[in-house]
Amino acid sequence: MADLSVTFAGIKSPNPFWLASAPPTDKEYNVVRALRAGWGGVVWKTLGEDPPIVNVSSRYGAIGYGGKRVMGFSNIELITDRPLAVNLAEIKSVKRAFPDRAIVVSLMVPCVEEAWKAILPLVEDTGADGIELNFGCPHGMSERGMGSAVGQVPEYVEMVTRWCKQHTRMPVIVKLTPNITDILQPARAAHRGGADAVSLINTITSIVSVDLDLMAPTPVVGSMGTHGGYCGPAVKPIALRMVGEIARQSDMAGLPISGIGGISTWNDAAEFIAMGSGTVQICTAAMHHGFRIIDDLTEGLSNWMDSKGYARLKDFQGRAVPNFVHWEDLDINFKTLARIDQDLCIQCGLCHIACEDTAHQAIAALRVDGQRRYEVIDEECVGCNLCSHVCPVDNCITMHPAETGLPFATWKEHPNNPLRVDADPLTTKVLA
Repeated sequence: MADLSVTFAGIKSPNPFWLASAPPTDKEYNVVRALRAGWGGVVWKTLGEDPPIVNVSSRYGAIGYGGKRVMGFSNIELITDRPLAVNLAEIKSVKRAFPDRAIVVSLMVPCVEEAWKAILPLVEDTGADGIELNFGCPHGMSERGMGSAVGQVPEYVEMVTRWCKQHTRMPVIVKLTPNITDILQPARAAHRGGADAVSLINTITSIVSVDLDLMAPTPVVGSMGTHGGYCGPAVKPIALRMVGEIARQSDMAGLPISGIGGISTWNDAAEFIAMGSGTVQICTAAMHHGFRIIDDLTEGLSNWMDSKGYARLKDFQGRAVPNFVHWEDLDINFKTLARIDQDLCIQCGLCHIACEDTAHQAIAALRVDGQRRYEVIDEECVGCNLCSHVCPVDNCITMHPAETGLPFATWKEHPNNPLRVDADPLTTKVLA
């Protein structure tokens, strides 16, 4: 069987699946249940200074879609509301009981060196394997000058990271906020500050819905609501892109990445690892389905690796990164055409409607022997893939490369590119 063990920023764990810093890692009881179930590690819910935080009720909002519940999840919960001493004692107890698991502690204190200098030795004394700097929380704490208020300012990210590297022997993981225009700015700042790794993404600032009876954003606290942090399967595409952005930068080559954001299945995890992640962190899926999902995660990933001939995670980690390029580096002469498997087609007509109304009128609606039949008009098909996505039958509509007889060429070389070296600016026309 495939070897799922990892060493991430010097931290060892038997598999890459860690529970993210969140309600599931708020106390010893939950963490012990998770580790007994087989999770490779946890990031303990964010610790702060005493006196403890005061949370509100209710705290969670969610969006379902297509019959599935919790496609998107939102929370307005803050960092731990339990005393610091209690958390530290429990972390020490858990690490003693599970020495082979990764126990990382998330931290958030005011942006003052003395505050960080004071809390770091307390965490170090627990025997924890590392710390994660929470520079991402977008609600409540950010209004107090912490969380994403720090993560959105690269100079602060670098400064606090440097403080932590000076005052602890533990590996320092910097958790990045997605609530920023360019994820590379705080990532590079963390790297300059000496971070041993980065983790991303934290939650996205959001309002998931409005209660039209109470006329307030949800979740409603009394009669009012606020913006929260959005996560769950719906944010996976955003997280994958940001992870890939960092992984493909030559100036941060070798910087370990812990991928977070909408990971619910082993397939999701494999995608994040292929995009450069060394570990993956999961929260919403565990909150939705419980800790036993770890069995499906580890078995599914291991079986897939066996089928592909990957003995270790390193064998495919980052393999997709070289193929994650800028748009202008794509082959502009490559073309695909849709093909409809008539044996699988149920004649619902969704492909025709989508193409006729909103695309390129490339699917003909016919009558053959009194039966509806849909066929692709090759001359009109531009290979946009819309039909294959709206078709309700798996593999009924597939995309196939078409022979164009044209060589590989990028937009940089296209005659309509006004920035091409040999282009005539007086005669070149820019395509819409």
